[in-house]
Amino acid sequence: MIPSELVDSFGRIHDYLRISVTDRCNLRCVYCMPADGMEFEPAENILSFHEITEVVRVLAEMGVKKVRLTGGEPLVRKGLEELIESVAGIPGIEDIALTTNGIFLAKKAKKLKEAGLKRINISLDTLRPERFSLITRGGDVNRVLDSIAACQQVGIQPIKLNVVLMKGINDDEIADFLRLTIDGALQVRFIEYMPIGHNDTRWKQSYLPLSTVLDRCKELGWKVAETHDGCGNGPAQTFRIAGAKGSFGLIHPVSEHFCETCNRLRLTADGNIKPCLYWSDEFNVRKCIGDDEAVRQLFFKALSIKPQNHEMALALAGESQSHVPTVRRMSQIGG
Repeated sequence: MIPSELVDSFGRIHDYLRISVTDRCNLRCVYCMPADGMEFEPAENILSFHEITEVVRVLAEMGVKKVRLTGGEPLVRKGLEELIESVAGIPGIEDIALTTNGIFLAKKAKKLKEAGLKRINISLDTLRPERFSLITRGGDVNRVLDSIAACQQVGIQPIKLNVVLMKGINDDEIADFLRLTIDGALQVRFIEYMPIGHNDTRWKQSYLPLSTVLDRCKELGWKVAETHDGCGNGPAQTFRIAGAKGSFGLIHPVSEHFCETCNRLRLTADGNIKPCLYWSDEFNVRKCIGDDEAVRQLFFKALSIKPQNHEMALALAGESQSHVPTVRRMSQIGG
């Protein structure tokens, strides 16, 4: 196997690219957007499907094997299955995944799978209709549940449910989400609240360490064992309740950061390479598209300044950090 050329100064090999196809979203989740909404990029600033495909083609030659499409909400971008089909046809690309809020997914699931989609992550922070509407500022949880069923019907596996755990908001539903893994082949992934794009400390009020999930399992008398049989677990520490068909994962970037094994780069909808989710460093690649060597060199440059870790734990502790955190919200970067 030819080793990847995308190696940073700490020896981490990068074979995974997360691509935001839009900064727009049909929801306004409390941890992702401010209450008064966002000022979205004009359409002419957003990378075309052709431009995205060209970047992926170059990176595939450099060792990138996995691609995840994100947003905003990627399914507000018309014809997303066309992009998936184009990327799936690039030699070297082995895995294409999608992160979505699931509102538009039910009608699209079959087309997406036929185009080459392998895996899917669906954001679902609560199972309760009224609470879902509050967290998303107007969403309908039943549409998400219908989308999960549609993905199961067309055979998309695995299906992962992303749950941002928030103190005093949805932490009383931990057991409800865990029960989903007992009877169904679902993977529930609890994610710590991250200070992305927050220029104040109010996010700390909602932060909850994920040790809470394991504590809840003990309270319920459930035997839990760590497992490594999941596909594309990435930064998740994965567990299975004894006798369960599915599994659950803990993604704790703040309390136990996973930077040592980071293998991902990010491409924002407006064409910026982000070597690290948390820091403000960005390199616009759009002007380089069409010149393969220029694209390669810009990714090398981005990797050369990628820090060893994101230092979110220092933000939680109120201590000084070595770099400047991003002011862009998660929807502007790519979830």
